[in-house]
This record gives sequence, structure tokens and C-alpha cells, in this order.
Amino acid sequence: MNNTGCAVPGPDLEKSGFYYTLSVIGGKYKMTIMYLLAEHKVLRHNEIHRYLETVSYKTLSVMLKELMADGIISRKEYPQIPPKVEYSLTERGQSLIPILNMMCDWGEQNRESYSFSKNSK
Repeated sequence: MNNTGCAVPGPDLEKSGFYYTLSVIGGKYKMTIMYLLAEHKVLRHNEIHRYLETVSYKTLSVMLKELMADGIISRKEYPQIPPKVEYSLTERGQSLIPILNMMCDWGEQNRESYSFSKNSK
């Protein structure tokens, strides 16, 4: 396999762009949250939770906070009663969508062959 130099082996791996990207998008729900926000532009916490039925409210809150800390999503609070909070992708978050689309394309091209070989063992 041709090493492009992005995923540096050894102790410097944590300093590489590859490692950083994985730390930002890694996690069971982060990529799905980004896709939802890319598709819907703006969503509230409960709307995101409805799309991700299996995620707990606490886990969703943690994922949203991590994505905000990494500058991937923004949170806008409206001073009203009841409180209203909306989430959307930042410009930085939008720049990750082509990468996620490429991952999706790869999965679509390879999932059937993997399922077939896995089931035939």
C-alpha cells in the first residue's frame, strides 16, 4: 500500500492530520449529526433526537458539545420562553461534508461484497 505520509506511524501519529480528523468526526453519532445538519441546515435538539432514536439525550448533548468545541457546529440561543436553541453546521463543518460523502460512496461500493464474503465463511 502506498503511504501518502498523512498517517505517520509510531508516536507521531497523534500529531498527524489523519489522527486529528478522526478525533473530530469519530464517535457513533457525530457523522450522522453532521449529515442531518447538512441536509436540514438548522435543527433543534429534540429534532436531532427524533432522527437518532437510539441515542440518549445525554449522549446527544455530549456529541453536540464536542462538535461545538471543535468548531464543527454552532449553537444559537433565542431569549424566549420556552427556550429555543438551534444547531447548524459552521463553515468548517461544511468543509467536512465532501469527505463524509466520499466515505459514504466507498461504503456503498463495498458493503455488498463485504457482506457476501462475511456470510460465505
